[in-house]
Formats: sequence, structure tokens, C-alpha cells
Amino acid sequence: MILMKDIIREGHPSLRTRAEEVTFPLTEDDRKLASDLLEYLINSQNPEIAEKYGLRPGIGLAANQVNQLKRMFALHVEDDKGELYSFVAINPKIVSHSVEKTYIPSGEGCLSVDREIPGYVPRYARITAKFYTVDGEEKKIRLNGLPAVAFQHELDHLNGVMFYDHINEENPFAQVPDSFPLNGE
Repeated sequence: MILMKDIIREGHPSLRTRAEEVTFPLTEDDRKLASDLLEYLINSQNPEIAEKYGLRPGIGLAANQVNQLKRMFALHVEDDKGELYSFVAINPKIVSHSVEKTYIPSGEGCLSVDREIPGYVPRYARITAKFYTVDGEEKKIRLNGLPAVAFQHELDHLNGVMFYDHINEENPFAQVPDSFPLNGE
């Protein structure tokens, strides 16, 4: 089980390193990693389990964040209609995206960042993504809203990019061109 002590924090070189493609069939270690990433998110959103183990709630977790340089992340997040997106994405890619952008008005957070970093993080409002399941099945999905933001945040991790790299340094709350704030945040 992944605990907060297993999640590396900003400043660790793995967070700035591009992860390597994962080969199929998955090794037992890669299967366990995939399972553990998703398990952390599910547990972290359960108030009793989160309190018992001191877990910070999360909606996404990338392999880089547990010091595994593999192109794999888990998401466990609901959209604004209450539909749950709960999966592990292996070798994920964004194949198309909207011109329109969005951002979370309160800013983004990260399990690898122990401080609040104010500012708008521009993200594509809608994306079409491809990835592989743990069984090697290719999936293609369309995401918008919070699931799309979370997918882009985790994909950035696999490329060694932190969310605050996208914040306008001069004016963290500058209006993002061609964008709208994500509601419900």
C-alpha cells in the first residue's frame, strides 16, 4: 500500500525526469505498481482510511511520484455530472484537444507539493486521449472538465513537468486567453 511517505516531494530529481515507455505484457512489478497507484487514490478519498493512514486526498497519481520512472498514472475522479473515471493509463497520449482552455479558479494541488501555489494553470478544456490498460488493451476516451485537467496534470508528471511551471510568473491570476474557469471548484 502506498503511503504519504512513499510519495516523493518537489525537489526530487524523478519529478523532473521524463518517464520511460512501459512494455507489454506487464511485469508483475508493473501490475502491482498500477494497482497500488489506483488503490492509493481510492483510499485517499475514503475519510476513515485517509485518516487512519494519514493520506492526503488525491484524484491522480503518477508513477514518477513514487520514484518509478514509468509512463503510467492512475486517475480516480468524478466529472461534474457525477460520472466516475477510475483507471490506470499506461503510455498515455493526448491525440487531440480543444482550442478552448480552462483552469481551476482555486489553483491546482499536487501530492508531491506540500505548499499552496496560487495561480491559474491553463489546461485544454476537452481532450481525446489514448492509453493502454494493464492488460494491454488500447483505450481511446474523451474527457472534459476536471477529469481532463487531472489527465493533463498527470501526463505532465510523466514528462517531468510540474503544474506550477504553467502559472504566469508575472501575474499568477492573469486572465487565460480563450478560457473559462472550471465550475464547481
